[in-house]
Amino acid sequence: MPRRHPDWIKVRFPGSSNYLRLKGILRRHNLHTVCEEAHCPNIGECWENNTATFLLLGDTCTRGCRFCAIGKGKPQPLNGEEPHNVGEVVKELGLKHIVVTSVDRDDLPDGGSRHLAETVFWIKTLSPGIRVELLIPDFKGARPALETVVRSGIHVLNHNVETVPRLYRKVRPGSVYQRSLGVLKDAKEIRGDLLTKSGLMLGLGETGEEVLATLKDLREIGCDILTLGQYLQPSPNQLRVERYLAPTEFEALKGEAMKLGFRHVESGPLVRSSYHAWSHVTSS
Repeated sequence: MPRRHPDWIKVRFPGSSNYLRLKGILRRHNLHTVCEEAHCPNIGECWENNTATFLLLGDTCTRGCRFCAIGKGKPQPLNGEEPHNVGEVVKELGLKHIVVTSVDRDDLPDGGSRHLAETVFWIKTLSPGIRVELLIPDFKGARPALETVVRSGIHVLNHNVETVPRLYRKVRPGSVYQRSLGVLKDAKEIRGDLLTKSGLMLGLGETGEEVLATLKDLREIGCDILTLGQYLQPSPNQLRVERYLAPTEFEALKGEAMKLGFRHVESGPLVRSSYHAWSHVTSS
């Protein structure tokens, strides 16, 4: 049985009028969000505030990450209308900052990078002045794919390392810690003005020393923004929670991370990579 959440893990039940309006808009345009697919605990709060993280390239992932609830298997062909549809929805919502992510598509020669870049084009064409944050897979380390998205006009490039190196085989089979660091490092080399961002889930069995070592690795490659959140088992099919960190521990980790020189740190039990994303680029 899943472990009972501590008292400080409390979320708002989704069901406000704005939540239902946004859900209707997304369904009308046949779009997916990571908020729904990954069972994000903040969906009620974020959707009530007119914020959602769009999930591109379908709703089926080619990787087997053991923390994630997104469906895994053989994906459907790409929807060629998706980039324009996302742009239309973003315009309808009147957003100033938008987060776009995708499933892993190792079946595609470019990992889906051109599709992501086309989506950024339509978002910025239909909503001039908007800030676009792109949360990307590692593209198996292919630099041409990374260059495609980095040069697409995004404001923030996000790629999560997710956990400490020792736990990669258990938590992220198919991914490589050094390769993920390389994505963030290369993005900075391609565009020096680009803000880079990464995040970790805590409570999977990592030690405090391992977390601090990982944060130092991120700062050494110039990562600007950091998110730290509690791992919550989305269903019985994913990894169990090993430990719940108290809010005071997240505050302490934020202090340590700020000492390392991160531009912004979002740290707390319910923090996810796109939680309060608009504030990550305006608070410093």
